[in-house]
Amino acid sequence: MNKYKKLAQNTAIFAIGSFGSKILLLFLNRLYTANIDSGDYGIKSLLENTANFIIPIITFSIAEAVIRYGLDREYDKTEVFTSACLVEIAGAVLLILCSPLLMLLPYAKGYVIYLVAYIIASSFRQLSSQFVRARDMTKLFALDGILATLSLFCFNLLFISVLHLGVTGFMLSVFLSDLCSGIFLWITARLWEFFDVKAYNPEITRVMLRFSIPMIPTAVLWIITGFSDRLFVRYMDGLALSTDVGEAASGVYEASSKVPNLISMFSTIFFQAWNMSAITENNAKDKSLFYYRIYTAYQAFMFLCAAFLIAFVKPISSVLIDTVTKPDYVLAYTYTPVLVIAVLMMSFNQFLSSIYVATQKTSHSMWTALIAAVTNLLLNFILIYRWGVQGAVIATFASYFICYLVRIVDTRKLIWFKVQHGRFFTNVIILFLMSLLAIQEPAWGVPVQAVLLLFMCLFNVQAFLLVLKIAGKVFQAVRRKLSH
Repeated sequence: MNKYKKLAQNTAIFAIGSFGSKILLLFLNRLYTANIDSGDYGIKSLLENTANFIIPIITFSIAEAVIRYGLDREYDKTEVFTSACLVEIAGAVLLILCSPLLMLLPYAKGYVIYLVAYIIASSFRQLSSQFVRARDMTKLFALDGILATLSLFCFNLLFISVLHLGVTGFMLSVFLSDLCSGIFLWITARLWEFFDVKAYNPEITRVMLRFSIPMIPTAVLWIITGFSDRLFVRYMDGLALSTDVGEAASGVYEASSKVPNLISMFSTIFFQAWNMSAITENNAKDKSLFYYRIYTAYQAFMFLCAAFLIAFVKPISSVLIDTVTKPDYVLAYTYTPVLVIAVLMMSFNQFLSSIYVATQKTSHSMWTALIAAVTNLLLNFILIYRWGVQGAVIATFASYFICYLVRIVDTRKLIWFKVQHGRFFTNVIILFLMSLLAIQEPAWGVPVQAVLLLFMCLFNVQAFLLVLKIAGKVFQAVRRKLSH
C-alpha cells in the first residue's frame, strides 16, 4: 500500500477507535466538575500527574522501546515482548517496596494504595496496547480504546455519581478500566504466546534499555512541565502578589485545560499512526519529501482546529464545564485560548519527537525536554507571582514554544525536510490576536473574530485540501474493499 494511504488509513482507524471515546472522556469532565469541588478537583489532577510522573520511572519507559523494536523486522517479537514484561514486573515490585515514600506527598495521604494500583494497572495496559500496535493490529488497538473508555465512563458513574466517592472513586475507576483493558488485550491478541521466559535475550534487553532509558527523564521532564504550574498555582497562596492562586484557582486552571485537550486528542490520534510510519519509512529514499508533505498538511489542520476552538471557546467551555452548580469555574474559559496555543506547540513537538525515535537519537529528546522544563519552572515562579493562573498559562506556552524552536533546528539535522517558517509564525500571530479578543470580549470582537477565522481558513486551505484528498482516496479504497 502507498505510504501516504497507509498513514491515512491508520489515522482513520485510530480516529474511529478514539474519537468517540475521547469525546466521552471530555464529557466526563462535566461529571467531575459537578461532583467534585474545586479543591478536591485539584487533588485529582495532582494524583493523576503523579501517576504519569512515576510510570516512566518504574517501567524504564520500556513501552516506547516495544513499539520501536516490535515494528522492526530485524528483531524477534517474542524476545522484545518478554524483555519488556520482565522489566515491568521488576518495576512493579520496586514500586510496592518504595510505596511508603508516597506518604510524604501531602496530597497523597489516604490515596497511596489507590495510586500504586493505578500506576501498575496503567503500566500493564500501556505495554499490552503498544505491543498490539507493534504487531500492526491497529483495529484491535482502536477497539480496545473504545471499550476502555466505556468501562471508565461506567465506573466513574458508579463510583462518583452514585456512590459519591469523589477522588477515591476516580482512582478506582482508572485502575479497574486499565486492568480490564490489559486483560482484554492479553486474551484477544493471545499475548501470552509472545511471553516466554526461556526466550529471554539479555542483549535485546540491553538494546531496548539503551533506547528507552533516555526517554525516562524525557517523560519525567514533560510531566514536570505540565505539572509544575499546577503545584505553583496551588501552593503559592500567600506568597504571590496575585490573589489568583490557591486550591480553588488550581481547580479552575485544571478545568480550563479541558478545551485544549481537544487539540491534544487530534494530535494523539494522528501521532499513533504517524509514529509507525516514521519508523517503517526511516530508510526510505524520499523520506524528506514525505516528512515535508505530511508536516505541512498536519500543521495546517492543527492550526485550523486551534482557530475554531479559540473562536468558540466560551460556548464549548460551557458544554464541557459545569458552571451552574460550580460557579467557581465560570471564568475558566478566559485561561483557555493561550492554553490552546500552548498545547498546539506541544503537538508540533510531539511530531518532531518521532524523528528522534526513528533515528534512535532519544537523548536529543531528553535534552530538548530539559530546556522546556527549566524554562517552565523559572517562568512559573516569575509570572504566577504577578498574574496567577494567567501567568501559568503564559509560562506553559513559552516553554513549549522554545522547545519547538530548538527541535525544529535539531531534528532537521537528522532528517532534513522543508519547513515554511513564515506560514508558521503568521498562523501563531493570528491565533494570539483571536485569543486576545476571546479573553477581553470587546463589543466589536465578534465580527473581527469572524474575519480572522476566515483568513486562517483561506491561508491554510491548500495544505488542508491535501489532507482531504488523501482521506478521500483512503475512503474510496475502504469502500471498494467492503463492497467485495
